[in-house]
Amino acid sequence: MSDHFIGLPQAIEMTTRYRSKKETILDPAYRGKDILLLSETFGREAFDALLSEQDCTSIRIYFGMNENLQVRAIIVGANSKNEDLLPQAGLMIPASTGSKIVEEGTPCPPACPPPSPLNG
Repeated sequence: MSDHFIGLPQAIEMTTRYRSKKETILDPAYRGKDILLLSETFGREAFDALLSEQDCTSIRIYFGMNENLQVRAIIVGANSKNEDLLPQAGLMIPASTGSKIVEEGTPCPPACPPPSPLNG
């Protein structure tokens, strides 16, 4: 399995390309509406909760869309068989019990982090 790490120059190149192209890949009707976020920030406790699930060996990120058509990260744990760790379908399980699904990050825009080489 890959170590998943890249250097800062590659990260800067990729995020710069994304910022410069993100509007051009959208249908003109959706441009300028913050459909594609620059970033989404999550607290550490969300990842700690996922990684503490029984047999959680990795984190998986799906992309979803909220009611405002913004693309958002949907984050779940995955087990040693590469299966998603999910709450039982159809049940409203409190976040304090069972497997968890993380979303509700802080979107940028509008709540963007301080300037860095990755956000231009």
